[in-house]
Amino acid sequence: MISGKLVHLMEKHEEEITDRVAEQIRRDPDMAHTRAILRTGLWQWHRELLESLSHWLTTGNSEALAGRYQHAGRERFEQGVPLHECVRDLCVLRETLLDYVEEHTFNKDSVELYAEEELDRRVGRFFDLLTVHLVRGYESAAQYVGVA
Repeated sequence: MISGKLVHLMEKHEEEITDRVAEQIRRDPDMAHTRAILRTGLWQWHRELLESLSHWLTTGNSEALAGRYQHAGRERFEQGVPLHECVRDLCVLRETLLDYVEEHTFNKDSVELYAEEELDRRVGRFFDLLTVHLVRGYESAAQYVGVA
């Protein structure tokens, strides 16, 4: 069972988490293309994902998720963002999200440790799925224009 308290913590502080992700992207010399689109929608895309995290983690609506993130992959291709940067962006978001939870949970008893471990596992699976759909969308856009 996933901890509603921990998911609520992430959703409630989505702006702070998103700001941390943006700062990491700004400092990373290998994410120049991603840095260029931060202000043109990527930052908002991160916020929307975090705002609705409980919905995505609990509903399991894989069809809606697939469509949304394949579309995002096509957008990243059209924006000229290399695929490795797209994947790295999702990794940074996931890592920052889980680090935030770790930093803001105190007095961990065995139940809280289990809840945090379960959250880590579920968020990991969720981001793996996002990555697959993002890559599919990216590849379909690349094939459409004859790049792949």
